Amino acid sequence: MIFAGRKVKKQIAAMMTLVLMVSAIPAMAADTGTRQNEFGNLRGLQFADWVVMGIYAAGMLAVGVYFARRQKNMEEFFLAGRSAKPFMVGMSLFASLISTISYLAWPGEMIKHGPIIMVGIVSIPVIYLLTGYALIPFFMKLPITSAYEILERRFGMRARLLGSTIFVATRLVWMGLFMYLAGKAIVVMLGWPQWVISYVIIITGVVTVVYSSIGGFSAVIITDVFQAFILMTGAVLTVVCISISMGGVGSWWPHSWASNWDQQPFFSLNPEVRVTVVGTMVAYFVWWICTACSDQMAIQRYLATKDAKSARRAFLINNTADVLVSILLALVGFALLGYFRANPQLLDGKDPIANADFLFPHYIANFLPMGVGGLVVSGMFAAAMGCLSSGISSVTAVLKTDFWDRFGKRSSGEGHQVKSAKVIVVIIGIVVLLLSTQIGKVPGNILEVANKTVNLFVGPMGALFVMALFMPWVDEFGAIAGTIYGCAVAMIVAYWDVITGRGGLSFQWIMLASLIASLIVGSTLSLVPIKAKSPGSRILRFGTAAIPLVALVALILHIGKV
Repeated sequence: MIFAGRKVKKQIAAMMTLVLMVSAIPAMAADTGTRQNEFGNLRGLQFADWVVMGIYAAGMLAVGVYFARRQKNMEEFFLAGRSAKPFMVGMSLFASLISTISYLAWPGEMIKHGPIIMVGIVSIPVIYLLTGYALIPFFMKLPITSAYEILERRFGMRARLLGSTIFVATRLVWMGLFMYLAGKAIVVMLGWPQWVISYVIIITGVVTVVYSSIGGFSAVIITDVFQAFILMTGAVLTVVCISISMGGVGSWWPHSWASNWDQQPFFSLNPEVRVTVVGTMVAYFVWWICTACSDQMAIQRYLATKDAKSARRAFLINNTADVLVSILLALVGFALLGYFRANPQLLDGKDPIANADFLFPHYIANFLPMGVGGLVVSGMFAAAMGCLSSGISSVTAVLKTDFWDRFGKRSSGEGHQVKSAKVIVVIIGIVVLLLSTQIGKVPGNILEVANKTVNLFVGPMGALFVMALFMPWVDEFGAIAGTIYGCAVAMIVAYWDVITGRGGLSFQWIMLASLIASLIVGSTLSLVPIKAKSPGSRILRFGTAAIPLVALVALILHIGKV
């Protein structure tokens, strides 16, 4: 089997040794005394913490080596032989979608802006019913590897390539962002200078790329499940330790609306209002439905199960874990806010609100019991590695199926097919690592930055699949034009302040506005009469398509002058 021979075993052993050696260097420096970081002189991680982290990294590589022996064909590599257990798939989907972004953003959002963001989970039952009984059965009937094969069946090759391109671009940015955040969090925890972030990112990325490339999707699922439990354990330990140190939950539980929290209304049509209750529920609903019906990472996991019933059960497990961990991370935010307000001296004069996004990793490294901190840091690595492995696997499936096999030289043997897929995995890993070293230049709160980057095109992508599945009158031209218009609307809403020079719009409008724009433009243009390849009909179709664009540009220019 490719990459499973004696030579590769030696390479993997060398890689594991390298990881442990790199871990040991800072361990020796951090073993005694205090460390200086941006919050002052603090304890930092101890030797026991580094031992836990080293064992964790070695274990993930071992999983990849084990599953490399079991790959026999492309279906094994990409879909785990379509025989994965629902529980494993559900936890894998949860772990891959929660990411380091959520692990840091949710506690930070709770600390800085308040608990309204939590009401999004109220929409979970509706999300489950629509996805489980309307979307999953449809996907499970099709013999596909890439979700975007559906677009070609319905519209044609151009629609498929458009969907694949948007997905690949989105997921590359997504992986780059959470790898940067993971590196930033680790640097905060260790008290290292900012330039070390790049090295932390590279080490984490190399380990993940190795076990993803040699182990395939089976390794991704197994490690995702393990990482999900570590992640939840880390959050629970944080809440428990703070409760014990402060004398109970009541000591940190907020008994009134904090003065720094936003006054978030139930509903508002003013797009400049940052967050509303209704807006949160709608945004959560739109994100999940669009992701469930268009994202290769989600669809790949449905297809890894044996039938629609198993896939539906996996999605239910994912939803349940999502609700529980969302609540848990909200409690982490409350606990951290109460702890550092009661002990402001532990921040060396820094404002806990201004540093909200990184109070969690700061607490992990300096205030959890020795050894426990290492486990929670592993949870932070787990979130990053779980998402990176899932993202790499899904992007590889799309690039291999939609681009490599279509435009490149297609190999006939299964062994060569798997080998080419593994080459793509390594290339993707390198691109993500390079991207993650530059993405720190994007300003803003983690939650807002995520919505303005990785979630920017979720609405248009969801609309493209909705048109393919549920709007039979929409043709290829309308679908492509609608998707492009939706992407334009998403960018305008996200960067309204930059484009017009006026106040910014709420990030909660990005997905909804772009989804609606895509559906309206796509369905309307498809109704414009066209006769085969008639030049007059083409001019009419393109002329009609230009009308919304002209109106949009005119509106922006007018507002910019007001």
